[in-house]
Amino acid sequence: MKARVFTIPVRPTARPRKERHSDPRYVEGQRLLVEAMRYLAKDNPRANRPAIELLSEHFRTRFRMSDKPLQS
Repeated sequence: MKARVFTIPVRPTARPRKERHSDPRYVEGQRLLVEAMRYLAKDNPRANRPAIELLSEHFRTRFRMSDKPLQS
């Protein structure tokens, strides 16, 4: 006995894309994180490694190319 799978095709609905607005606070936050990592790496890279990794992890998980600033 063979199982059969039936699919019902559904047309995708096209949604218009929302217009993006840049937020200078968002870009400034990214810049500050990078500056903090540079400072820690320049000051004492071995001792500050855990702090640099923490900031780096926050930067990679919070700020992706697909992220958008919050609208207020």
